[in-house]
Amino acid sequence: MRDAMAKLGSDANKINPLVPVDLVIDHSVQVDVARSPNAVQANMELEFSRNKERFGFLKWGSSAFQNMLVVPPGSGIVHQVNLEYLGRVVFNTDGILYPDSVVGTDSHTTMIDGLGVAGWGVGGIEAEATMLGQPMSMVLPGVVGFKLTGKLRSGVIATDLVLTVTQILRKHGVVGKFVEFYGEGMGKLSLADRATIANMSPEYGATMGFFPVDHVTLDYLKLTGRSDETVSMIEAYLRANKMFVDYNEPQTERVYSSYLELDLDEVEPSMSGPKRPHDRVPLKDMKSDWHACLDNKVGFKGFAVPKDQQDKVVKFDFHGQPAEIKHGSVVIAAITSCTNTSNPSVMLGAGLVAKKACELGLEVKPWVKTSLAPGSGVVTKYLLQSGLQEYLNQQGFHIVGYGCTTCIGNSGDLDESVSAAIAENDVVAAAVLSGNRNFEGRVHPLTRANYLASPPLVVAYALAGTVDIDFEKEPIGIGKDGKEVYFRDIWPSTEEIAQVVQSSVLPDMFKGTYEAITKGNPMWNQLTVPEASLYSWDPKSTYIHEPPYFKDMTMSPPGPFAVKDAYCLLNFGDSITTDHISPAGSIHKDSPAAKYLMERGVDRKDFNSYGSRRGNDEVMARGTFANIRIVNKFLKGEVGPKTIHVPTGEKLYVFDAAMRYKSEGLATIILAGAEYGSGSSRDWAAKGPMLLGVKAVIAKSFERIHRSNLVGMGIIPLCFKAGEDADSLGLTGHERYSINLPTNLSEIRPGQDVTVTTDNGKSFTCTLRFDTEVELAYFNHGGILPYVIRNLAQN
Repeated sequence: MRDAMAKLGSDANKINPLVPVDLVIDHSVQVDVARSPNAVQANMELEFSRNKERFGFLKWGSSAFQNMLVVPPGSGIVHQVNLEYLGRVVFNTDGILYPDSVVGTDSHTTMIDGLGVAGWGVGGIEAEATMLGQPMSMVLPGVVGFKLTGKLRSGVIATDLVLTVTQILRKHGVVGKFVEFYGEGMGKLSLADRATIANMSPEYGATMGFFPVDHVTLDYLKLTGRSDETVSMIEAYLRANKMFVDYNEPQTERVYSSYLELDLDEVEPSMSGPKRPHDRVPLKDMKSDWHACLDNKVGFKGFAVPKDQQDKVVKFDFHGQPAEIKHGSVVIAAITSCTNTSNPSVMLGAGLVAKKACELGLEVKPWVKTSLAPGSGVVTKYLLQSGLQEYLNQQGFHIVGYGCTTCIGNSGDLDESVSAAIAENDVVAAAVLSGNRNFEGRVHPLTRANYLASPPLVVAYALAGTVDIDFEKEPIGIGKDGKEVYFRDIWPSTEEIAQVVQSSVLPDMFKGTYEAITKGNPMWNQLTVPEASLYSWDPKSTYIHEPPYFKDMTMSPPGPFAVKDAYCLLNFGDSITTDHISPAGSIHKDSPAAKYLMERGVDRKDFNSYGSRRGNDEVMARGTFANIRIVNKFLKGEVGPKTIHVPTGEKLYVFDAAMRYKSEGLATIILAGAEYGSGSSRDWAAKGPMLLGVKAVIAKSFERIHRSNLVGMGIIPLCFKAGEDADSLGLTGHERYSINLPTNLSEIRPGQDVTVTTDNGKSFTCTLRFDTEVELAYFNHGGILPYVIRNLAQN
């Protein structure tokens, strides 16, 4: 088998050349340096220093594989580069026209749906197989029609709309479905507004949120530098195939699986949080909602802070000047993430808020970590063109890099004095970010409250310094004339924003940015990599490690397996995200991953993040279930990455407990609630559990991509029957579980009932969530990658 795989490796540049691969490298940047004019260069230098091995591996891949376009690091967020540059809408291959489509290794690939391109995210596991020629399979989805009417009121912006849409769709239930937006309100939404809504598809659970091509789409294509000839070809092709929507013509009523409607005039300024993106809070209710969260028991909307502790003020010294924080104090304010940094109206709106604040004499406190991470270089150009970057700089929102930063957990360290004040006094500190995810432990380990907001609101809350404020009644601060300054004094009107967008966002900016995007930068261009088509593994590397998935693999598939007398490794409730399962952020100093790195001579300052070390299975297996905010029922209220080793009753790190089970030849399963695996399309959230020895996950429901990833790694996904869960069935997790799945593939079918029994006499029925015959074939082979390798080796 190894010889067959070596032959495949030597022919790597010939594998499936018909699949075009556009690879935008490293769309995440650690915010080590902020509030500095040199932040971009300093952070880029640190990124290249830390990630030289990773970048070298990817640069090697760009020459080892055919049909692979590489956009080097520092160019922007993949989704925005896709929107502004890579997206074709209609392909023209040697005179053959066909619609553009895309699958990407990130859940927010759906942003391209705003451009009328059918696209969605898949796990890296499925993408790897697709690049090697494996067709994608899926159950034909239902399509939800979402009608938009009316027009947004002045002062209400795209982020407010997307948070409202997210709440509506999550409540409606659209997991595994397509959502198509339509209606006369579409004409009032810019392409960037549409892309913002489409981007958030994973947060509302849909496979994609689609906006058909219309005149707004064509105008955007021209704005971003696509030629008139290309745009005319796109329009003609789509009209001929009845795929173009012209809202100037009478509309035919479409038939959908279900229907929703929203009057845009009803949308109001909003936030979401403090722990989930679909927990929307109207801005006018933020103060009362915050106090309710302090009172409520620990949960998605609660921190259980005793009444007599809620008003305490912690004073500390910040570089020689007096400072103070309390519950709700904003310590991170970040304009970040692909959700908003594609949208000129909200980015320039943030600049106008900063300008008005500067003119009135307000300034952000120096202990608030502020940052601005545009999705592409175009954003910098129009912020400079408008003159607004100067005011953002004055408020501390210097550009720190081009890519995902705080939203993905790369917020960097807080100042030591701020960290100590929070940690030593158990302060519920807050982060406000223009991102799409605010799950516990994701943004920063010390910000227990994390709110999603528009870029202008991020600036406003940074100025206020707290989320414990009623913007309608309380002043943000005192101006230079000694008078109180209110939110209404710094908030721009829709007309003001439109004027600056019109004068500042110019087609030449897009052309100039993307003409040179594939040429890279000096740091990228100086990387030297071998030209061989087989990669040479370095056994000493802590970044790139030969994965174990094909170790001891034979040409014959292992076949299906039943699970006998497995222990429960973890017992979860609802909304366990892929960030809980496989965090991408910082590596805690006492974790098994930290121990592994230190044993190999890596200093703590060089730990980097789990996201940056995803090329090393040894680190990532140790980082599985390592989120410091994870809630495991075994621990009876205690929060953290540990579990109970059931046979002994010992409390251990999850990795250590799993290794003990494996060493004793014992299988494990996981119990979970609803929405298991929501969030990022993080393949390590499936690879990690597989390496830990997990054989099955039994949940109330799964998010689409994570269920697929589990299948791809040979883990059995099972759903409790409607109305049942671990608690209602009286399961504590201390039982031993047997899953009576036939070991003959011909006796298994997608979606069949499977009986699960325990050693204390309980028995219950679950639904097997292998959804297609192809997924059963993957299970027969032990996962999608062995399946593809065996097929390639035989051909």
